[in-house]
Amino acid sequence: MVDLAARTERLDAYLDERGLEAVWFARPNGFAWLTGGDNVVDDDATTGVAAAGYDGELRVITDNIEAERLAAEELPDAFAVESFPWHADSLPEAVAERSPAPAAADFDVPGFEAVDGSRLRQPLTDDDVERYRELGREVAAAVETVCRNLEPEDPEYEVAAGIDISLASRDVDTPVVLVGGAERAQSFRHYTPTDAALGDYALVSVTAERAGLYASMTRTVAFDAPDWFEERHRAAARVEATAVRATEAAAAGALSGDDDGSDTAGDLFGVIRDAYDAVGFGDEWENHHQGGAAGFAGREWFATPDGDEPVRWPMGYAWNPTVQGTKSEDTHLVAPELTERLTKTGRWPTHEVEPVDVAGVDGDPVELAAPVIR
Repeated sequence: MVDLAARTERLDAYLDERGLEAVWFARPNGFAWLTGGDNVVDDDATTGVAAAGYDGELRVITDNIEAERLAAEELPDAFAVESFPWHADSLPEAVAERSPAPAAADFDVPGFEAVDGSRLRQPLTDDDVERYRELGREVAAAVETVCRNLEPEDPEYEVAAGIDISLASRDVDTPVVLVGGAERAQSFRHYTPTDAALGDYALVSVTAERAGLYASMTRTVAFDAPDWFEERHRAAARVEATAVRATEAAAAGALSGDDDGSDTAGDLFGVIRDAYDAVGFGDEWENHHQGGAAGFAGREWFATPDGDEPVRWPMGYAWNPTVQGTKSEDTHLVAPELTERLTKTGRWPTHEVEPVDVAGVDGDPVELAAPVIR
C-alpha cells in the first residue's frame, strides 16, 4: 500500500504552488504512484484505462467496463470511483467534464496544463523504499536464476523468453529485456535478442516493473572470454562505482562545490565523463547513455551534460556505463543513512570496485556484480 498521506501532502503543495484545483494521472506510472494500482489493459497504450486525481479528495474516473474491477482489485478504499458509459465519452473528455478547474494532467486533457509527474514522484517515500527493496530482490533472483544456466549454444531469444517467464512468475513485468551474445554485444549497446547463439560470453540487461516501480540490472556470463574482456569490464565497473559515490555527494549538495546545495544531473555527468578518462576509455560515454535516477520510471531522468534535474534522496539510481562489449549496471538506493544495491540476492559473485580519484567523490569501494566465469 502506498502512503496516501505523503502523496496528498505533496500534491497539496503542488496545487498551491501552481494555483490549481486538481491534478490527474492516467499514464501508468503516474497512476501507480498515486494509487498503488494498475490501470493498464493495452500494453501498447501510453495512457491507461483510468485516471487518478486529487482535488482535495482522491478520485478515479474510468468507463463502466473497468470501474468495478478497479475498485475491487486495484484501488485503496480511499479512492472514490466514478464511471462513464464506454460509448459516450473518452477518458480525457470525462475528466475535463468532472474535474474542477484550473487543473493539470499527465495526459492530454482539453483545457488542462501539463504536469511533470517525474518531479512529483521524487524523492521516494518510506513505503516506496520497502517495495523497491522487494522488487530489486525479485528481479535479481529471476535474472540470476536464468543466467546460472546459460550455455554458449543458447539462442539470445530463448534466454530472453526464460527471463520473461521467470519474472512473470513473480508478478513482475519486463518492458526491457536485452540479451547479447559475444558478437552482438561488441557491436551494439542495445542488443535486442535475435536467434544468434551466445558464443564466448553473454550480457543480459533487464528493466523490470511492478506496481509502478522500475529496477534495472545487467549480468555477465563468460564461457571463453576474449583477452580484453576483463580490462574493459573492470573499467566500466569503476565508472559505475564512481557514479554511485558521486550521487551520494550530489544528493548531499557536496559535489559541485557550490554552497547552495543545488547539485544537478549535469554535475553528475561531468564526474562520469571524467571517470571514463581516468580508466583509459575517454570516448566511450559518447556511445550510450549513462543512466540516472530511477523509481517510477526506468529512468526518471538521464544524466546529460546540461541536465538541470536536482539530485535527491532517498531515490533509486541506475547507472549503466559501457565499454565496448562490456557493461556494469545495478539499481542502488541512495539515502541519507545508507547506499545499498537493490538488485542483489547475495548468491551472485561480487567484487569491491574502487571509484576513480575525482574531486568531491568519496574513495570508498563499492560492491558491484562481477562477471561469472564458466
